Amino acid sequence: MPADLDISIILDGYQLPCMCLEHGIAAMDGTAELDFSLMLDRHFALYRSPPAAAGGLSVTGVGRHRVTQAITRRSLPDFALVLVEEGRGWLETRAGGKQAIEAPSLFWLFPGRTHSYGPDGSGWLERWALFEGALTRDFTRQRLMIDAAPVVPLRDLGEMQRLFDRLHAELSQDSVLSRSEAAATMHQIVVRAARQAAGWSGREPDRQGAADFQHVIDELRNRAVGQIDLDAFAAEFGVSPATLRRKAARLTGMSPKAFQLRIRLDLAKQMLAASDSPIESIAAAVGFHDAFYFSRLFRDRENCSPSEFRGRHRRK
Repeated sequence: MPADLDISIILDGYQLPCMCLEHGIAAMDGTAELDFSLMLDRHFALYRSPPAAAGGLSVTGVGRHRVTQAITRRSLPDFALVLVEEGRGWLETRAGGKQAIEAPSLFWLFPGRTHSYGPDGSGWLERWALFEGALTRDFTRQRLMIDAAPVVPLRDLGEMQRLFDRLHAELSQDSVLSRSEAAATMHQIVVRAARQAAGWSGREPDRQGAADFQHVIDELRNRAVGQIDLDAFAAEFGVSPATLRRKAARLTGMSPKAFQLRIRLDLAKQMLAASDSPIESIAAAVGFHDAFYFSRLFRDRENCSPSEFRGRHRRK
């Protein structure tokens, strides 16, 4: 199949091969031109081969369908995002088990992982996107997409619909710039989905969601340099240590201890760049009483010694 050939548009049961144009869709026989703005209730599917030079993030497909039958025991080569706009149903994965889905919701599918899903009753209306690239490792490492918790109930469906509209328009143009724009939009979808997920627990709003828990993260930041007992710290804020770890990971992408270590090293970098203080003094100022351990840890994390960092970034 040529790289610029979409699979088809389905109009009233008739399958129409078509090519994507900058401002619409032209039938391959040249007899029709369609505008997607007039087709919001229609089905479509658009696929793109990733550019040879793409490495960070590439969108390889986008579509919209009314689904009435289940997909069973399938695996995909790419990551996929499915947005359920209307209806309800279920998703089953090995990592997450079987979970109920009720619109508005979205769910993530991971490459090479067998999954099954489908609607109940009269079906559901879904949009989907396929994507790949090295940046997906950061998405999973930062827990923006979670294999064991793939379903995200949405508070703001309109936000996701607008982003999907933009993604489809950008991928339709099929130029170097528009593909880059599509990748940027996909990145925004991932982040906005994670932000909506941060305020939910199961099917009910999380009473200690992202906004309410931010002050705990701020206090972790403020106490990063000193010694801290995380069990006592969690009790101080009325949560269990497990809840502290889970919510910290959701908001920062790392455990509380790893977050505090990052803060200490960031402070050390600021001091190295802005002062002539000895390495031993800077290490002690950020909570390391063994300067050799500090230097070894700094090199492991920053791929250079404290002195080398200072030489590169010293502000005179």
